[in-house]
Amino acid sequence: MDIVKLRTLIEEHNYRYYVLDDPVISDTEYDALFRELEQLEAHHPELITPDSPTQRVGAAPLKKFAKIEHSVPMLSIRNGFTEEELLAFDKRVREKLNVDKVSYSCEPKFDGVSIALIYENGVLIKAATRGDGFVGEDVTQNAKTIKSIPLHLRGNDFPDLLEVRGEVYIPLEDFERFNESSSKRGDKVFVNPRNAASGSLRQLDSRITAARPLQMFCYSIAGDKALQFKTQHEVLEKLKEWGFRVNDEIKVAHGIEECLVYFKELEQKRASLPYEIDGVVYKVDNLREQEELGFVARAPRWAIAHKFSAEEVESEVLAVDFQVGRTGALTPVARLHPVFVGGVTVSNVTLHNMQEIERKDIRIGDFVKVRRAGDVIPEIVSSVKSKRCDNARLIELPSKCPVCGADVMYVEGEAVARCSGGLYCSAQRKESIKHFASKTALNIDGLGDKLVAQLIDSDFIHYVTDLYKLTEEQLLTLERMGKKSADNLLRAIESSKKTTLAKFLYALGIREVGEATAKNLAKYFGNLESIMQVDADALQQVPDIGPVVAEHIELFFKQKHNKELVNELLKQGINWPDVEVEDGSLPLQDQTFVLTGTLESMSRNEAKAKLENLGAKVASSVSKNTTAVIVGRDPGSKAKKAKELGVAILTEAEFAKLLSL
Repeated sequence: MDIVKLRTLIEEHNYRYYVLDDPVISDTEYDALFRELEQLEAHHPELITPDSPTQRVGAAPLKKFAKIEHSVPMLSIRNGFTEEELLAFDKRVREKLNVDKVSYSCEPKFDGVSIALIYENGVLIKAATRGDGFVGEDVTQNAKTIKSIPLHLRGNDFPDLLEVRGEVYIPLEDFERFNESSSKRGDKVFVNPRNAASGSLRQLDSRITAARPLQMFCYSIAGDKALQFKTQHEVLEKLKEWGFRVNDEIKVAHGIEECLVYFKELEQKRASLPYEIDGVVYKVDNLREQEELGFVARAPRWAIAHKFSAEEVESEVLAVDFQVGRTGALTPVARLHPVFVGGVTVSNVTLHNMQEIERKDIRIGDFVKVRRAGDVIPEIVSSVKSKRCDNARLIELPSKCPVCGADVMYVEGEAVARCSGGLYCSAQRKESIKHFASKTALNIDGLGDKLVAQLIDSDFIHYVTDLYKLTEEQLLTLERMGKKSADNLLRAIESSKKTTLAKFLYALGIREVGEATAKNLAKYFGNLESIMQVDADALQQVPDIGPVVAEHIELFFKQKHNKELVNELLKQGINWPDVEVEDGSLPLQDQTFVLTGTLESMSRNEAKAKLENLGAKVASSVSKNTTAVIVGRDPGSKAKKAKELGVAILTEAEFAKLLSL
């Protein structure tokens, strides 16, 4: 048989089998045709073409995926979970279009992996994952292994350049068979079809992808090529003619009421479908209307995903642990009897905070209803009161940090409890050291996030005090650290010892103590010893310090480990000049200024410091209480706001005169 006719015949059978689900020959007959083509191409390799059925697999494994920038961003679709949200969406659409009723294309929301396919003169030349919506990964070789993706389009009325988008998935029966055979071989078993599809599509070796039972449904044409059609429905019909699989459940609904009927019908059919879906997507069917509606942020105004209610199952709360986050927040985590829900096995669920526990009345030993919110994040919906046993125990917030033993701070009215051992607690180590070394604190130039992580991971620093014990020998063992960089860092660490009391207080990372509060403390008390010893009542005498901030400061300095670390830092040579205690007679006392634009004679931080040294407050926004706005080159909206409010505006020259007071 002629090689071209043989290829055409094989592709026709592929189309009937994978797209139409209507094969007309047996698998044995198909295999015989395929072997005949392989033999012909083996004898005449010069006749092999990129779109030949034999070229679906065979490329050498990649070292890494190349990046592909999407010509049209692959945006996400906003979710709606209630009928009220859907009705509100329809109302916005109708009002924007100024019509009484809108027709929608109703499509199953597949639980798979999005893909973009690019065809040039009808031949598949590129395939890319969604990525971040703007840049994806080049998975062309892997896409070619998926039999329901045509290598060459049918017919002759397709554009010279065409981008088709769809969803790659694994049918449920194929998923079960694949996992069963993998288990028998001792290979990896996937948790759910979506994870399996995602992992399979992103294999560097396309031969592995070819062994996975991937399929694809297409759902749109990207860019202005779609506008040669009137409706989304017409696009899908044409895609079928060109050889793509289009889902049979897609329907056009005339008005939002018909959409809701469709949703309920599909929800009832969900369990019997041969693939996983997690909702319905409604798209304005008229493409010109889609164009008129446009986009907002990273989502189209003309589409919304109506998610099914999350599956709920019951499990038992075996225990509750408290985890300490990088900022010291204590988060209760329920340890459950493992349960399979929404496609994954769940054994740990965050309870967020004590208020949430009280609101849901959850106890250790309770049976609880568990679901995956948005089919993603596991959550406990409620306790099952009818099953509560007599020995169910209340969940209690620990008084001491489970990591470092410092007191737990729980301010009434705040949702989150926190460990007060910021400098000492190992759970907060990276954040406390990064903050300590930051520009507005001790300003250790060159000590960035990655280097802090390296130093901690190498066991060179456990607390901020260890920064001043680092040696060149230790630093030279770190990745991408040469002698010059090591010497520069050690000099920066040494230079940081000369600071101010305000910067040192800010560097300690006391909760709610920012730069302004640290300066107020330094000016009011004049020395560190007084600040470490005063109680919350005395602290509230300082301007702008209320009861919550005062309590944070008092508790911080009550912690033995914090005091030890502060004293160790002083022993290592951190020092500052004496502070002149505030006497209330500074020339700009109780005045508030705002800076905007670029100053020629000094930086924004220098200007801020000069104002504060004269007793002024520097705010970030303009209000009627602002004394004046200081404008530099290219001022922003703050200058305009000042004019509207009648607030004084000072040029840089006038500002310089003010500073000379």
